Amino acid sequence: MHGYGWAIWLIALVVFGIAEAATVSMVSLWFMGGALAAMIAQFLGAGPWVQIAVFLVVSAVLLACLRPFVRKFVSPKRTATNIDALIGREAIITEVVDDLRATGALKLDGREWTARSAAGETLPVGTVVKIVKIEGVKLYVEPVCAAVT
Repeated sequence: MHGYGWAIWLIALVVFGIAEAATVSMVSLWFMGGALAAMIAQFLGAGPWVQIAVFLVVSAVLLACLRPFVRKFVSPKRTATNIDALIGREAIITEVVDDLRATGALKLDGREWTARSAAGETLPVGTVVKIVKIEGVKLYVEPVCAAVT
């Protein structure tokens, strides 16, 4: 690695950069920093074993110290979308919910949904309920308060 050792580290830097761009896993990024530090060590006259040690130490330190910090700010926040966004919302029963008779409906955001009681109880029209589970097109609910008249 004497003489043209910098070229090896430059190639490693480019390969790690391509790998990071292809995977976006934030692992190769830290090896790029290690390769850059090793290349600088080579320019300063360090031997091959020192360069390798610098590469390993700098990569490990960057990975251990900065990855959790960067991941916190780069990772997107998961937002419930579509049907999953209904869980936890409240609605009003528009048709008596009776699991034995397989009846029940509620209206949410202007749409009529099939409703079932999560606990198996009968819920009268006007009961304010919270959606706790979804199976297919059925919303499983539990009462929040008594029927509104």
